[in-house]
Amino acid sequence: MLNLILLQEGAQAAQGGASSWSFWIMMLLIFVVFYFFMIRPQTKKQKELQQQREAMKKGDKVVTAGGIYGIIKEVQEQAFLIEVSKDVVIKVDKGSVYAHAEDAAAVGDADKK
Repeated sequence: MLNLILLQEGAQAAQGGASSWSFWIMMLLIFVVFYFFMIRPQTKKQKELQQQREAMKKGDKVVTAGGIYGIIKEVQEQAFLIEVSKDVVIKVDKGSVYAHAEDAAAVGDADKK
């Protein structure tokens, strides 16, 4: 009888060890899925956006995060001076500026050739 009880306790302990390993394996798999489907694409997109901002120069058409369309008149260290209308120039942080859709399409077409 005592042997039977000890065998049952040993089997339960072995199952507990196996379940803890399976828990850690599942957590690792979840992390890998998050990395490849969420984190990695986002960092790749951020790098592309940063490279695009560094390549912007005077005369490029841009859109700000607030939806203001304009043309770059001057590139500064942390900002752009953008002409939004005749003789109306605003200073905008580089982090809130995106390439104009038409310019981005032209760049994409040039890369395909």
